[in-house]
Amino acid sequence: MTDVTSAKTARRSHRWRRDVTELAALFTAVAVADAIANLIGHQPDGPYLLIASAVALAVTAAFHTWWARRHSHAPPPTDSDLVTDTGSTARYDNAASNTGNGHDSCTAATALVTASAATGPGPSPEDTVLWRMRTTVRDVPGSLAALCSTLARHRVDILTLQTHPLAQGTVDEFLLRAPAVLQAQQLSRAISAAGGGSTWIERADAHDLVDAPTRILGLATRTALDAAELPLALRQLLGRCTIHSLPAVSITGRATGETAPVEGVLEKTVMRLREPSGGAITIERPYLPFTPTEFARARALVELDARLGPRVPRGEHVLTLPEGNEITVRRADRSDLAAARAMHDRCSEQTLRLRYHGPVRDADRYLDHLLSPRFGRTLAVQTASGRLVALGHLLWDGDETEAALLVEDEWQRRGIGSELLGRLVALAIEAGCESVYAVTQSSNTAMVAAMRALSLPLDYQIEEGTLVITARLGATPVRSLPPYEQAGR
Repeated sequence: MTDVTSAKTARRSHRWRRDVTELAALFTAVAVADAIANLIGHQPDGPYLLIASAVALAVTAAFHTWWARRHSHAPPPTDSDLVTDTGSTARYDNAASNTGNGHDSCTAATALVTASAATGPGPSPEDTVLWRMRTTVRDVPGSLAALCSTLARHRVDILTLQTHPLAQGTVDEFLLRAPAVLQAQQLSRAISAAGGGSTWIERADAHDLVDAPTRILGLATRTALDAAELPLALRQLLGRCTIHSLPAVSITGRATGETAPVEGVLEKTVMRLREPSGGAITIERPYLPFTPTEFARARALVELDARLGPRVPRGEHVLTLPEGNEITVRRADRSDLAAARAMHDRCSEQTLRLRYHGPVRDADRYLDHLLSPRFGRTLAVQTASGRLVALGHLLWDGDETEAALLVEDEWQRRGIGSELLGRLVALAIEAGCESVYAVTQSSNTAMVAAMRALSLPLDYQIEEGTLVITARLGATPVRSLPPYEQAGR
């Protein structure tokens, strides 16, 4: 007889004995109940005693059911549940140092350790996802601990925690590693039940694992090296948002009326900061209100940019054209304004009309705006004699990015436009842009050919002779940046 057969026979024998025992106990209970009922029923107060006994039994059973349900959801932790690794200890210290303004630091830190330990070894990496979560809690001791305990029950690991104090309450921002089966809606409902309000959750990636001070210092470094980085740094600091840089004077020389106080303005989902040239930088994030902490960080970046003044990374890259002429590609700024105007004078009206889509006489007015690093990046092409013959612009247009080219007539059809466009798209990819669009006329076959040479997915839209070509960048760069661009980062 095999072990499996022996085990099955033993289970059948034990089940038969248990059934006989339960049947005997049932008959015994019925006999005892009948005897007690006959004994008490013949007494004067017998019926009342039976009713009282039934009520007492019902109350006892109800209390036992309630007690079992309440304590079945939170079993006492065992010794193995309290074992933590080095990573859990680091999260304990991080949470304890960040809690404040009424948060119970000790209780919250203990809950964080329990949350990390409750996951144990955890599932494999492919079974977990990263979430960024922000929720508002009351500014009372124990509020953060309640959130952490809820996350522990759902086997959610707390990786980082930041607190944003408000006038009433506190905004807690978490980076979480959660089981893949746990949906965002389930997590949001659990946090709401634990006292969190205005909860916002979105997927995160590995870049969010960098702690906040390190990330902010990196953004400040990028801003210090290149004035064109300010809008990108603000976008990475604040997440998905729309940034508009509005000058105090328009390209026609008239005052726009756009300005902001030196200290800036914060209005829930909109903040306005003072632009160094006197205009205003408006940042909008409709899906999530800004906190005073975020406002202070953004204002610090803008103040850093204002103190450093205009700056562009210097560097040159020399190329040899097919006919043997050498050209130099470099970053351009407002110091190239005179050379750019001279190039305009050498360009034909048709070339200027294809570039600016309007009256040719207004072309020079756009240059001061286009050459400003506040609105994007500009690449210039100059000959061995130092003459400017081409400009390529990458312009930050709210959530979108525009690429535009201007090549002097005598230097067209030599590959300069394609070279500039490829470099502009590489810069856009490095900046984290999802797409780049170009606006031209449907008859501009040179621009269409340059966009197609990128070997990227393209979308075409034609309306009244105006052609808009949008290149979806994806995650793979079109080309590696030249050394001078990398050095400027």
